[in-house]
Amino acid sequence: MNIEDIKKLREATGAGMMDAKSALEEAKGNYDEAVKVLRKKGLAKAAKKADRTAAVGVIESYVHGGKIGVLVEVNCETDFVARTEDFKNFTRDVAMHIAAANPSYLNAEEIPEDELNKEKDAIKEEVAASGKPAEHAEKIIEGKLTKWYEEVCLMNQPFVKDPNQTIEQLRQALVGKLGENIVVRRFTRMEVGGLG
Repeated sequence: MNIEDIKKLREATGAGMMDAKSALEEAKGNYDEAVKVLRKKGLAKAAKKADRTAAVGVIESYVHGGKIGVLVEVNCETDFVARTEDFKNFTRDVAMHIAAANPSYLNAEEIPEDELNKEKDAIKEEVAASGKPAEHAEKIIEGKLTKWYEEVCLMNQPFVKDPNQTIEQLRQALVGKLGENIVVRRFTRMEVGGLG
């Protein structure tokens, strides 16, 4: 492990010098494992901060080619964090992602019960028609429902600029880095001549 490895890890993850160094030590110099170590620590930090009130923030706008427009509200705990470059970049990325990926809902909790039940019924019919053994049906249904959430829920969607991370994972990493609870509160997307 050398200073170049630490520098590379810091640039890729946004982690501090000591965090990057300790992650590389924990991963015995393996770069990919060190990234995983930092992600896990970010998740733990995010979980601890999840119940803190996030009532400050910004409304970010994004217009793509004059045809698609997005407004998204992202909240944090302090005005200081709302003014940081990391926070601003996150809000811009989320707005751009919404324009590109066209999510229908913020998260699974926002999906109306009748629409969720309709999707579950359609999946159950599809699985029943496939002739798969009943003992595997529940797992298959669960997997297909998870896939559907990735299509329609913003926080579950793979980030368009880095499909290895979901929007929720990006949010959690930012919480870990900035030390405050950050919440994507709501969004709206408009398209010329479209319904969404």
